[in-house]
Amino acid sequence: MRAFSPPTIPLVLLHGAGGDARVWAAQTDWLSRRGWITLALEFPAHGGTASPPLPSIERMADWVWRQLDARQTGPVVLAGHSMGSLVALHAAGQRPGQVRGLALLGTALPMRVSKRLLAQAENAPAEAIDNVVQWSYAQDDPLTPTPGFQSPQFYRALLQQQQTHWAEGSVLASDLQACDRYDSGEAAARQWSGPTLFLLGAHDRMTPPANADGLRDALVGNRTVLLDCGHNLMAEAPHAVAHALADWMERDLFAAG
Repeated sequence: MRAFSPPTIPLVLLHGAGGDARVWAAQTDWLSRRGWITLALEFPAHGGTASPPLPSIERMADWVWRQLDARQTGPVVLAGHSMGSLVALHAAGQRPGQVRGLALLGTALPMRVSKRLLAQAENAPAEAIDNVVQWSYAQDDPLTPTPGFQSPQFYRALLQQQQTHWAEGSVLASDLQACDRYDSGEAAARQWSGPTLFLLGAHDRMTPPANADGLRDALVGNRTVLLDCGHNLMAEAPHAVAHALADWMERDLFAAG
């Protein structure tokens, strides 16, 4: 069998609520060094942009396609974490013919957010960020962190930085409200029938694996990988996530033959 050569079709990575492209740093580094093309997008109001945040998952998906159309990417593989998984799902449902595969990390449908956390994000974002960080890791301070591990302290600073990029309100609150309000997931799933990877954290307290069961049942022919980590999979299990994405793309999407 000839050696596998990654295709030129890009893997588009979509971050979660309050995040930015840095959450994918370990994965983009590992995958790009092995020949995969990656594109980590940052939603408006994230990553230093001055624009206000987009208030709905639907508008975020529209924005993703505008970015990809401007880059003339053609076919893509979509991968999203948490809020980004809903955006990826909706975008795949909008243009299933342009999507070769869909990877959903730390996902749930519906993705309900507690009223307490929504209120904190709106009125006391620092407290909300502390809670999100606490709930996103299975281990706060592992004895032997793997290369590429992003600490809770790093993640907290990343979330806090987003709040300074939009003076009119809390970016985290806007993102969490978009997740809580999204009710078009089932319709998007009906439009998407391609290969799907569910990459879930066994100790996820934000979106427990069982909360993805309905979506997994709706998307036939999917593969599920359960990792020994919490909600922030890319930070806590960086190379396991990268390996899982690469293995899925090689086996299910672009088999060497």
